[in-house]
Amino acid sequence: QVQLVESGGGLVQPGGSLRLSCVASGSIFSLYVMEWYRQAPGKQRELAAGITTGGTTTYVGSVKGRFTISRDNAENTVYLQMNNLKPEDTAVYYCKATKDSQGQIFAYWGQGTQVTVSS
Repeated sequence: QVQLVESGGGLVQPGGSLRLSCVASGSIFSLYVMEWYRQAPGKQRELAAGITTGGTTTYVGSVKGRFTISRDNAENTVYLQMNNLKPEDTAVYYCKATKDSQGQIFAYWGQGTQVTVSS
């Protein structure tokens, strides 16, 4: 079992920045692929960024060039630095941890943190 707790969300003006954090506990953090998803009102949850156990990063769609995902295995934490925020970035942001153990997939979600971009 892995417990994930997100923090760092809030209200920010367009063009501003936020840094989300997701702290993991209960298992060996470095073995997990970590991802940030987001869900805007009335829309499906979508992948925003991911980072592998080796540190390779992936960004999806409009977050490319504005968001940066990173991880600190010593602190069991994954971060999402969000710059130049836009109103369309408004969503609940969720942290996900995934591990493939001999073909069996283990996946865990956090409770989410609200990000609102508005003037």
